[in-house]
Amino acid sequence: MYHPKTYICFTDEQIADKLGLFKDTVQEDGAANSEQGEEEMEVESEKEEEKAKAAGAFSTALSSLNVLRPGEIPDAAFIHAARKKRQMARELGDFLPLDNDPGKGRLVREDENDASDDEDDDEKRRIVFSVKEKSQRQKIAEEIGIEGSDDEALIAGEQDEELSRWEQEQIRKGINIPQVQASQPAEMNNLYYQNAYQTMPYGSSYGMPYTYAAYGSETKSQKTDNIISFKTPSNEMAPVTIDLVKKQFKDRLESLKEFHKANQEQHERHQQNRDDSIKIIERLEGSSGGIGERYKFLQEMRGYVQDLLECFSEKVLLINELETAMHQLYKQRASRLVQRRQDDIKDESSEFSSHSNKALMAPNLDSFGRDRTLYQEHVKRRTAEREARRARRRLAREQSGKMADHLEGLSSDDEETSTDTTNFNMERDRILKESSKVFEDVLENFSSIDYIKSQFEAWRSKYLSSYKDAYIGLCLPKLLNPLIRLQLLTWNPLEDKCQDFESMLWFESLLFYGCEEYDQEKDDADVSLLPTIVERVVLPKLTVLAENVWDPFSTTQTSRMIAITQKLINGYPTVVHAENKNTQTLLKALLLRMRRTLDDDVFMPLYPKSVLENKNSGPYLFFQRQFWSSVKLLGNFLQWYGIFSNKTLQELSIDGLLNRYILMAFQNSDYGDDSIKKAQNVINCFPKQWFTNLKGNKTVSHLENLCRYLVHLADTIYRNSIGSSDVEKRNSREHIKQIIKLLSSIRALDHAFTVANDHNVKELKNLSDGK
Repeated sequence: MYHPKTYICFTDEQIADKLGLFKDTVQEDGAANSEQGEEEMEVESEKEEEKAKAAGAFSTALSSLNVLRPGEIPDAAFIHAARKKRQMARELGDFLPLDNDPGKGRLVREDENDASDDEDDDEKRRIVFSVKEKSQRQKIAEEIGIEGSDDEALIAGEQDEELSRWEQEQIRKGINIPQVQASQPAEMNNLYYQNAYQTMPYGSSYGMPYTYAAYGSETKSQKTDNIISFKTPSNEMAPVTIDLVKKQFKDRLESLKEFHKANQEQHERHQQNRDDSIKIIERLEGSSGGIGERYKFLQEMRGYVQDLLECFSEKVLLINELETAMHQLYKQRASRLVQRRQDDIKDESSEFSSHSNKALMAPNLDSFGRDRTLYQEHVKRRTAEREARRARRRLAREQSGKMADHLEGLSSDDEETSTDTTNFNMERDRILKESSKVFEDVLENFSSIDYIKSQFEAWRSKYLSSYKDAYIGLCLPKLLNPLIRLQLLTWNPLEDKCQDFESMLWFESLLFYGCEEYDQEKDDADVSLLPTIVERVVLPKLTVLAENVWDPFSTTQTSRMIAITQKLINGYPTVVHAENKNTQTLLKALLLRMRRTLDDDVFMPLYPKSVLENKNSGPYLFFQRQFWSSVKLLGNFLQWYGIFSNKTLQELSIDGLLNRYILMAFQNSDYGDDSIKKAQNVINCFPKQWFTNLKGNKTVSHLENLCRYLVHLADTIYRNSIGSSDVEKRNSREHIKQIIKLLSSIRALDHAFTVANDHNVKELKNLSDGK
């Protein structure tokens, strides 16, 4: 650590006074030592006489320097006078050489190097004193008019040990000088000191500051030289030869070579580091080209996606309104047809049951408290429209050759009036026209599925890693949702000639998206892009149609609904997944619609057999129509086998429809060909898979009521044949065999054996096998 020293600067006059005091001290010490010989005393007396002669001249020179005040800058004349004074002091020998000590060799060489100092060297002629004891420092400060600061005292106190050594060396120098002089003649002594001072640089004795570094490692070699020069007489000093100079130059050259070699090695290291840095820069610059393009592309995609989302955020509201309007239009038409069917059933039921309630009704009110006259007018109008529709359907069946196999009640009354059709088409066209204006003010870049797809395909092909990190495969179905819904606006698979969604433009455009690579990853989200769109767009659309438009009484609509549902289940794995919420919502909507139809639209009239004896009467025709419509509904329900569970279908179709309505109608039917024909049609509706894997002789538990009815039918036919002709008995036996065959077809073998044993039917085995 560097410790600053305390420097006390003196003027030339003060330097001379201090040297005088120091000189007296040295002379006193020399006098005490001169007792060793008489010759030394004589030399000392001669020296004192010479010094006394020059004292006057020296005092005169000093007096001329007293005019310089402390802190004042000397001019050229003053500096010249100070030099003369110093030269005079050298000639008189009235000085104390501060470099007599061998440890001061550095000052001698610095004097040699400073021989050419200019006039500014006067400012360097300062002697640095650092006094250990505070009293001595105060004494010197009082003499020269300078006071040290507290900081200087603190610094001096930290260097007490070094200053003490310096003071001892100065005292030793003063003691040793007379001994050197005593061993030489007076003339040689003066000559020696004169030469010594001539070779010393200006300011080395007076002006060179004493620092701690003077005693450092740099002056060790210099101390040895000074010791030799002062302890060896001048006539025995080693001469400076060319070899010595050459040796010094060689040593200097070697040191410079070593220094140059070190610098050269350092330069080579820096050069190598520079080359390595250049290579790294070139490599980074070469690799940063793709990064720059990638950054530019991603920034463009970011801006494009933001603009696309902003566009869709405004257009989605319009698309939702148009989609809701179209769904409402379909719902109104379906509700109008269902309501007309319910009104027709009510009208016919009221007409054929009013004969027994005429006496109880008020003259002008019907059973529901309505104005009879007005209500009758509406009934007549609806009846006329209903009969006209039935006549047109009958005519169409005759022209197509299906009249023989047709049964009243199996056809769906879904014909609309021309007024309703015109209003529906006008509203539909209006919605389509509005839909064409949704993206009318938008560029193709934001309204075309092909263009949007191409943008993301470019992202996928160029920067697949960032494409996957952004989860674009998961975001695309939601991003394309508005455009696909707009194309599916009029899509209704329940209608005839409805376009398949797989043949639409959006499906064909996205069919091969993300399939350009040969080796695709299993977890690639783009592979399931279309299934995801179908799940999130098509299934919700189909759910709305199933809940509000589908009529379970219509066999055609039911077949179409089952076909599209089965297609989605078989062709799209995500749809059939058990945890798919959209699929569950669709199935719940279908089941809810079936239950609502069962509760609101099924009606089975009850008439006494006497009323039904007339096959052409209105009650009989109405009864037959309602029975066959119920059987048709049963068949429509059971078409959902494979989509709904067996338990759900059996509870809905058998418990809710067969056992509740159809078996009740069997009680009012004729026990003969009519009943067997109806039973045969009912059993034909059952899925064959229900009875394939049954074990034992019992059928499905839900069909026990039907089996008991068939057993009762066989017994009734047998009892009715007793006492009849042989032809009637033979017909009755054939009817019993048909009943056994029906029981065997539903695997109710226990009931079949019972009927065969009771009526002695030996062909049980062949009948049970369906032969």
